[in-house]
Amino acid sequence: MRQRSLLILTAVLTTGALSLTACGSRDDKSGDSAGGGGTTVVIGVDAPLTGDLSALGLGIKNSVDLAAKQANEKKYVDGVTFKIEALDDQAQPSSGQQNATKLVADKNVLGVVGPLNSSVAESMQKVFDDAKLVQVSPANTNPALTQGQDWNGGTKKRPYASYFRTATTDAIQGPFAAQYLFNDAKKKKVFVVDDKKTYGAGLAATFKAEFTKLGGKVAGEDHVNPDTKDFSAVVTKIKNSGADVVYYGGEYPAAGPLSKQIKASGAKIPLVGGDGIYSAEFIKLSGKEGAGDLATSVGAPVETLPSAKEFVENYKKAGYKEAFEAYGGYSYDSAWSIIEAVKKVVDDNGGKLPEDARAKVLEAMKGVSFEGVTGKVSFDEYGDATNKQLTVYRYEGGAWKPVKSGTYSG
Repeated sequence: MRQRSLLILTAVLTTGALSLTACGSRDDKSGDSAGGGGTTVVIGVDAPLTGDLSALGLGIKNSVDLAAKQANEKKYVDGVTFKIEALDDQAQPSSGQQNATKLVADKNVLGVVGPLNSSVAESMQKVFDDAKLVQVSPANTNPALTQGQDWNGGTKKRPYASYFRTATTDAIQGPFAAQYLFNDAKKKKVFVVDDKKTYGAGLAATFKAEFTKLGGKVAGEDHVNPDTKDFSAVVTKIKNSGADVVYYGGEYPAAGPLSKQIKASGAKIPLVGGDGIYSAEFIKLSGKEGAGDLATSVGAPVETLPSAKEFVENYKKAGYKEAFEAYGGYSYDSAWSIIEAVKKVVDDNGGKLPEDARAKVLEAMKGVSFEGVTGKVSFDEYGDATNKQLTVYRYEGGAWKPVKSGTYSG
């Protein structure tokens, strides 16, 4: 998501000269993973833990916590106990940057999972990169984060070597939605709306480019302030446009009310969005009027993957109060990629963390490859996930139901 938005894993990490603390010597209120050994490694987590997007953020945090606990139970890295340090960014770039600075200052932090929002990631990347601290997002989908601002102009250049993600990008997600709407749903005339944020505007742009390339018509375009829940002005434009579908680039706090108001106006057409609206919260906010709306999200439905069965069972068994939501599996895999990198560094150094552990973990991340909750987890030369699968979901029967999974055929 957001470049948005969903599977969240938490663990504890260290940097710099690594005077490593003994297990249990730290008062960590964010996670209480037991087991492991005498060296504490912290995995940081940054996500919106309060506010409108907290459903997704808490799913991320819990999923990371589960990864840390399971690594400790299995004694997966000899002599190492993993803990998490979870910080709340409230989906605000300024808070994300402050959190990044705080995590960098903690010498025990060797990797960070998050954030949810691409705009928040933009504010954090340089802070982590300067410290050679690995960052793995389970939800960011803006292509520029890994491929540079000119990614769509023929010049791809990785801006920050420390940034990785397990979610696929909007360069694929937007066009995938366009192909489904035009070819499968037979929608030919779209009204495009976005929230002007990094994720929403970028996603809407890639959707629009593919939809028009296929022969679809854009009936109109507009922007909304996601903090305003009265969308009557744009709803009137949508109703008068003759569009047979609305594409929204943004997240569920605004998408839900927008969908409800579109239907209330008499325009009985579906609203479609990306992974930023793929949440149970969208269903609550759009009400029964939202039935028939569509969302794309990264990967295949976690509940249908044989590789995810154990994750789903363990998450339930752990007793977390909140659902793992859209990014749970990706958060777990993000955390586990850090754990795998730490394991390699420890194994290569005779069973101990070296003085330059952060730099060594960063180097090890490039070669990480394992079968995760969401399938094969590995990274390409830009730090992007090699798993490019996506799914279209329809809101029906009070829940999101998968209708088509696949990859973008561009």
